[in-house]
Amino acid sequence: MSREANAAAALDEAALGAYLEKHVEGFKGLTEAKKFSGGQSNPTYLLTADSGRYVMRAKPPGELLKSAHQVDREYRVMKALGPTDVPVPKMYHLAPDGDESPIGRMFYVMEYLEGRVLWDPRLPDLDPEQRFLTYDALNAAMAALHDVDVKAVGLEDFGRPGSYYERQFGRWSKNYRASETEHHPDMEALITWLEENMPADDGTVCLVHGDYRLDNAMFHPTEPKLLAVLDWELSTLGHPYADLGYQCAYWRLPYSERVRGIGNLERSRATGLPVEEEYVEAYCKRRGLTGIPNWEFYVAFSLFRYAAIIQGVYKRGLDGNASDPETAKKSGKNVPIVARVAIEGLQKAGHL
Repeated sequence: MSREANAAAALDEAALGAYLEKHVEGFKGLTEAKKFSGGQSNPTYLLTADSGRYVMRAKPPGELLKSAHQVDREYRVMKALGPTDVPVPKMYHLAPDGDESPIGRMFYVMEYLEGRVLWDPRLPDLDPEQRFLTYDALNAAMAALHDVDVKAVGLEDFGRPGSYYERQFGRWSKNYRASETEHHPDMEALITWLEENMPADDGTVCLVHGDYRLDNAMFHPTEPKLLAVLDWELSTLGHPYADLGYQCAYWRLPYSERVRGIGNLERSRATGLPVEEEYVEAYCKRRGLTGIPNWEFYVAFSLFRYAAIIQGVYKRGLDGNASDPETAKKSGKNVPIVARVAIEGLQKAGHL
């Protein structure tokens, strides 16, 4: 079997174990590499060894969109954030692409943390107070991230400063067109509105996560304590409202079999599910801000970008490159749903 075919089918655990014993301090005796279920981007594995448990995150096999699946960026940003107030796992090793990698593609190994990933945004197993505290912990970690001094942690070259939204719009428009499989009228209307209503650059630059949401974080097994923010492949230097807008935009989506938002659920202190206005206010208070002008643009842009991301996932599913192909193929049905929520938000705010 060729290296490419082997990478697509399974890991060579013997080669991987031998490599890690040479490159990860203290690593010894790999006994199993088991892929975690869920997630559509970079396949992630639990490594069990005589020396303990570790997590490995790798590029997927096959043809990939340009600038996608940059696990080296994930590794670099989490390693840099280790000394800060942003909770991240410890980083152990980054392996290169190609023949120097025991699996034929880039990957990194990080600390294994004992905790929970909360996949259901309703948090049905928690009481209202625990739900509120869980979402508030997300808010606090995001505010801490946006307050990081990028120069002090060596990330001043982690992206191009300025014109963040203009550049992001260009990038995700191209990615959407590259993976487009059918015409969606609401998506076209959203793209047109964003292009015509792009805000002027205000000079604000910070480190942004790029996919900041509940299921990209790990929490303590029993407490509403955030142990680590995960999945940093879209992180860059950007504008702080990108993360905040994306998180709030995601919650505007309905909760259903196909989409896991909370937009059709009761959001109040009585239920513990976050009220958008209060969540934004808490973030502003933590960062010393008086408010966020042009808020609907940031939400609409975030919904557009999310739709472009899941369209790319759908296309990878059709092409057979997705981490979970069957789930990926279902994601295409969500693109018009996301675009419709964005259009309805703009209409409600009087922008359309």
